[in-house]
Amino acid sequence: MKFALLRWLYNLLVVLLTPLLLLYLLLRSRKDPAYRRRFAERFGLVVPVGAAKGGVLLHTVSVGEFNAAKPLVNQLLASLKLPLLVSCTTPTASEAIQSFAPGQLQHAYLPFDYPWLTKRWLKALSPRLVMVMETELWPNLLQACFELGIPVQLVNARLSARSAKGYRRFYWLTAGLLARISLVQTQDRNSARRFKALGAARVENAGNIKFDLQIPPHSTALAAQLKPQLQGRKVWVAASTHAGEDEVLLQACQQLKAQIPELLLVLVPRHKERFDSVATLIEQAGLRYCRRSLQQWPEADTAVWLADSMGELLSWYQLADWVFIGGSLIERGGHNPLEAMAFAKPVLSGPYVFNFAVLFSALKKQQAVQFAADASAISTALMQWQQQPGLAEQLGQAGYQLFCQQQGAVARLLLRTQQLLALQDFVSEEKSSSVLWADTSFFSELSTAGFSEKPAQISADCLRPQFWQQQQAVVGSSKGRHTVWFVKAAGTEWVLRHYYRGGLVGKLNKDWFWPVPVAQSRAMAEFRLLRQMHQAGLPVPLPGLALFQRRGFGYSADILLQRIEGAVDLSQLLQQRALSPAEWQQVGAMIRAFHTEQIWHSDLNCHNILLADGRFYLIDFDKCAQRGGQQWKAATLARLRRSLRKEQQQLPQFHWQDADFQALMQGYKLTQHLTEHGSSNQD
Repeated sequence: MKFALLRWLYNLLVVLLTPLLLLYLLLRSRKDPAYRRRFAERFGLVVPVGAAKGGVLLHTVSVGEFNAAKPLVNQLLASLKLPLLVSCTTPTASEAIQSFAPGQLQHAYLPFDYPWLTKRWLKALSPRLVMVMETELWPNLLQACFELGIPVQLVNARLSARSAKGYRRFYWLTAGLLARISLVQTQDRNSARRFKALGAARVENAGNIKFDLQIPPHSTALAAQLKPQLQGRKVWVAASTHAGEDEVLLQACQQLKAQIPELLLVLVPRHKERFDSVATLIEQAGLRYCRRSLQQWPEADTAVWLADSMGELLSWYQLADWVFIGGSLIERGGHNPLEAMAFAKPVLSGPYVFNFAVLFSALKKQQAVQFAADASAISTALMQWQQQPGLAEQLGQAGYQLFCQQQGAVARLLLRTQQLLALQDFVSEEKSSSVLWADTSFFSELSTAGFSEKPAQISADCLRPQFWQQQQAVVGSSKGRHTVWFVKAAGTEWVLRHYYRGGLVGKLNKDWFWPVPVAQSRAMAEFRLLRQMHQAGLPVPLPGLALFQRRGFGYSADILLQRIEGAVDLSQLLQQRALSPAEWQQVGAMIRAFHTEQIWHSDLNCHNILLADGRFYLIDFDKCAQRGGQQWKAATLARLRRSLRKEQQQLPQFHWQDADFQALMQGYKLTQHLTEHGSSNQD
């Protein structure tokens, strides 16, 4: 309820701020006309359907995120059999995307985060998976994906202590947003820990994809083209600088000019709208300079080469003797030093590196970076490197070794991407009165009993007991509070279950539910959760079919699940015999496996735990979910204990004692210990 209220307030604020948004775009367009173009696309009125429909959407906010994502984009293009659409929000990123792998990538602006526009845009695009680079949490984008049943994968995510503190101030909104993300894959363990603390359900540390940097051939070619102009020069590259830093760097350049006459500062401002103002600063400093954008070349007395061009930083790094990482002399938090590390360049940084605190901490530990807070300290450090070239080389090599050790993030990301796409690999048939989901593996099971393996032959009739009776395929039923049917096809038994309302409401309204998005209806939510758990190797029934049946402005629902043959529920079993301590430990380990995957069972009791062929299973995942946090885990265990005590009190013979639960907890805690200490990838 709190999340819904906060979303409503957020949406109201978005609407009220629309005039300011338009004003912002117009003001930005004074320096960059691209900001006043493609307005219809920005507001979701133009939808990139066609070749992009039914594929994967990768959102990269700006050019920095897209550049970081290039190794991932290359691998997605090579491995996916689906279209790939890359979205962004800035014109510079749009230019970079459109110039990258032309003809292979689809591209569009992500629309502004209005609820109705975002959902309309996603429905038309129908992506099977939405991937979001780093930490771009747009409430309506995530809510629309949640309602439409589109999994969201947050990749290369990072969360600094400062940002986490800010998110905690809006915990109810943040927790609600993170609950709508299928998987968070972070750059480092600290980020993983912070995401978990904020309520994310499924989090893992995959590593930083920038360590999987692939050098584009054109960058190497450009470096080779520029290298003759730098013969005999000591090249100092100051990368991605911001206002307030250029003045300090130019002052350091002035101080070094007399001592290192061959020094050439290559100054690379972060944003292109600052190019002219930085040129003015160089003139005011009295330093002779040339501009890359004007195709000017440095002469013997040129002190500064202004790299006022976009997309060439990798080439400059290849040509550098020393590198300064911008954004670190001011409280901007610094930029990523990985690209400099990839070329074994000695790295100098200012003191403000909180955006990449973990990486800079590792560099410091490896003695692969030096820090300087002002012009004097910068000139002192560079003078030391000039006098001790072995020290500079040692710093660069230490950084390069760290870079090589951390590679492999893209492979880990792609593994999870394929798994999330596999969860979407089912047939969905929508008619005016119903929506049917069918697991693709279900068709291979139905080669008899009048079925064809073609999806078109599977219909809502398959969720009706009468259909199976006509096929003479009903093999039994369970007549508890409501009847559950057991049916058989192609040698496999299935459980056919209709969804009923419980409690007092159920006496008045047997099986009609309030309207919700189809993907969040009772049958579809359980269908998707079961497929996810089955993929993770958890002991659950395989789902075959799920039906959403419209009734008035509400709905009813049915599901067909594979029956676990020969299974006996824990309550029945304990009426026959006692479980050994090893079996109770096995039950505890089984529950812990679900908790490790953050699976919350809303009604964990002894009737929902089955034993078949020596293995324990968990069933009945109606109204269950993947949930963040830890507090609920003890509550579910307590619920199971209460159900066992209740059966003990009500049944004349029930082989259970409180001591048995201690054995269960031993298995639970032992598995917890092994999970926490045996995985290098989980935080």
